[in-house]
Amino acid sequence: MSEDGGQAERTRSAGGIGPRDAPRWLRPAVFYVLLAVAAYQMSGWLFHNLRGFLGLLFLAWLFSITIEPVVDWMASRGVRRGAATGLVLFALFVAAIAFLALFGTLLAQQLAQLLKALPGALSSVTEWSNRVLDTDFATGDDLIHLTPDTIRDLAQRFTPGVLGVVSSLLGVVFQMLTLLLFVFYMSAQGPTLRRTISSWFPARQQRVISTVWEISVEKTGGYMVSRLILAAVSAVATGIFLVIIGVPYWLPLALWTGVVSQFVPTLGTYLAIALPAVIAAAAQPIDGVWVVVFGTVYQQVENYILHPRITSRTVSIHPAVAFGSVIVGASLFGAVGALISVPVVAAIQALVGTYGRRYELVADERPIDPGQSTVTSVEQREHARDEKGRDPQDE
Repeated sequence: MSEDGGQAERTRSAGGIGPRDAPRWLRPAVFYVLLAVAAYQMSGWLFHNLRGFLGLLFLAWLFSITIEPVVDWMASRGVRRGAATGLVLFALFVAAIAFLALFGTLLAQQLAQLLKALPGALSSVTEWSNRVLDTDFATGDDLIHLTPDTIRDLAQRFTPGVLGVVSSLLGVVFQMLTLLLFVFYMSAQGPTLRRTISSWFPARQQRVISTVWEISVEKTGGYMVSRLILAAVSAVATGIFLVIIGVPYWLPLALWTGVVSQFVPTLGTYLAIALPAVIAAAAQPIDGVWVVVFGTVYQQVENYILHPRITSRTVSIHPAVAFGSVIVGASLFGAVGALISVPVVAAIQALVGTYGRRYELVADERPIDPGQSTVTSVEQREHARDEKGRDPQDE
C-alpha cells in the first residue's frame, strides 16, 4: 500500500469525511442558497434603481382608472376608446389651464405671502396663548428657528442656478409626458391589455382575472373620484367662508384644506383646519375660533350627509388601515407611494371581500356581564351544552 493510500485509510478510520463522502443534497442546497441570496441582492438593487419609475407607473395606473368611468361612458356611446381617452385628457388639460389663467397669479402671490407670514403667525398665536391662557409655550421663532431672513437665506442656499432650473424644468416636463403617455395607453388599451393577460391562463382562471380587474377598476376608480369630489367641495366651502370672515391667503388655505382633509387619513382633518386657524388667529383671535367652529360643523355635514351619498358605491377603509398603508407607501415610493397606497388597499380590500370566505361565529354562552354568569368553567359549559343537545327520548 502506498503512503497516500495509507493516509486516506487512516483518515477514514479516524472518522473524517472527505469531499466524496458529503451527502448528495449538500451541493444542490448550497447552490440554491447562493442563488437565492444573489436573487435577493439583485431584486433589491433593481428596486432601488427603478423605484422612481415604478412610482410613476403606479401613479399612471391610478390616473387611468380614475378617468375610466368617463372613458367607458363615451365608448358605450360609439366613441372609439382611444379618441375618448384623448378627449378626456384634453378636457382635463384645458381645465387646468383655465384654473391657472383665473387663479394662477393670485395663488402664486398669496402662497409667497403665506410662506413669508407663517413664522410671524406662529409667534403671534403662541404669544397670545402665553399671555391670555397663562401657558409657557416656546414662540414660533424659538420653536422652529424660522424667520423671513432664514427663509431668504435658505432659498438663496438651495435655489439652483439658471442651468439647474432649466434641467429641473426639463426633468419635470419629461416625467409629465411619460406619465400622460402611460395614462393614455393604460386607459385606451385597457380591455386589450386585460384580454392579453387573460389569454396566458386557462378558462377558469380567465374569469377570475376578469372579475379581479373589474373590481379593481370599479372600487379604486370610485374611491379616487369620490375623494376628488369631496376635496373640491371642501376647498370651495372653506374658501367661501375664509373670504366672508376676511382671512388673508384664502386661496392656498382653501386648497390645502381640501387636499389634506381628503387624502391624508385619520390626521388629515385636524391638519387641514389647523393651518387656516393659525393664520386667522394671528390677525384676529376670534377669527381662529370661527375657523375651528366652521371646520367642526363642516366635518359633521360631510360625515353624515355628503360622504354617505358620494361614497355609497365605493369601499370603506378603516382609518388605522388607511394610515398604516400611507406610512408603508411613503417608505417605499415617497410622496407618490403615500398618494397611491390607500387606493391600492381599497382594491385589495374589495378583492378580499369578494373572494374571501367568512364563517359564522360560534355562539358564546358566556354573558356580557360576568356578574350574571351561571357557567363559570369550561367543564361546566361543556356539560351544559351536552344537556341542551340531549334527546329527551334517551331519558
